[in-house]
Amino acid sequence: MSKRFLIIGCGDLGNTIATKLISQQHKVYGLRRNIDQLSKGVQPIACDFYEIEKLPALPEVDYVIFSAAAKSRDLDHYRQIYVDAPTAILKALPTAPIRSFVVSSTGVYAQNRGEWIDENSVAEPNTPHSALLLAGESQFKERSACTVIRSSGIYGPGRTHLLKRILSGTIALESPTHFSNRIHSDDLADFTVHLIGKAIEQQPLKALYLASDGHPAPIHEITKWLAEQLDVVVKHQEPIQRGGNKRIANRAMRESGFVCRYTDYKAGFAPLLDDLNRNRGR
Repeated sequence: MSKRFLIIGCGDLGNTIATKLISQQHKVYGLRRNIDQLSKGVQPIACDFYEIEKLPALPEVDYVIFSAAAKSRDLDHYRQIYVDAPTAILKALPTAPIRSFVVSSTGVYAQNRGEWIDENSVAEPNTPHSALLLAGESQFKERSACTVIRSSGIYGPGRTHLLKRILSGTIALESPTHFSNRIHSDDLADFTVHLIGKAIEQQPLKALYLASDGHPAPIHEITKWLAEQLDVVVKHQEPIQRGGNKRIANRAMRESGFVCRYTDYKAGFAPLLDDLNRNRGR
């Protein structure tokens, strides 16, 4: 039951998803600017999102996956990555896909008082960046059946921003309490492929899933623990508050039959810390 996929913005996450789909005998097209960075077996489609008018002819596919990630907070960049380019690509497809899978962000929720957020929570963006994310989701919903996967903070190999701050001797403030949510990049890729499998088998899917490990924790607790594991002397504390102060529930994710490999931050960071300490000669 081989299917054809187009991954729009086939970066780190897209490549991981592509490798898993190819191992299941599916055909995967990867659309990105630097096609030399595509995983083995991915059919390349070179496309610069800033020169979308030069978009080459696109193949007919069964499913579309959007996994692009902005490299800049510039609003024009955000608009091009999340709205303008995907809109043009969807219009250029020979036929509409059976379903699109859109990896978005829980940043579209403005709640900021430690509330629990689930798929029934109201998404009311409070920044122009999150408003563009929501507008980008709508482009896919208008053109085919669509499942949106709103991810909390993604961490894993190659995503070492927080660890670098810890190594500099910086941890988060203890007060006020600020909850942080995350999902390991491997779990996010596996969950996306899990939902794709359900679609291929014509099992019912929700229009929206929140992807998170289900164990939010205060960012001070996380950074303090990381400093202890790395044997770092804490020099100062400062606000580390990306993603807003909320707690992301993952009930729908679990009800789909998916179980995270890394169920909390300690499980997910452990192999990263082992590698880091090994490289530091500890």
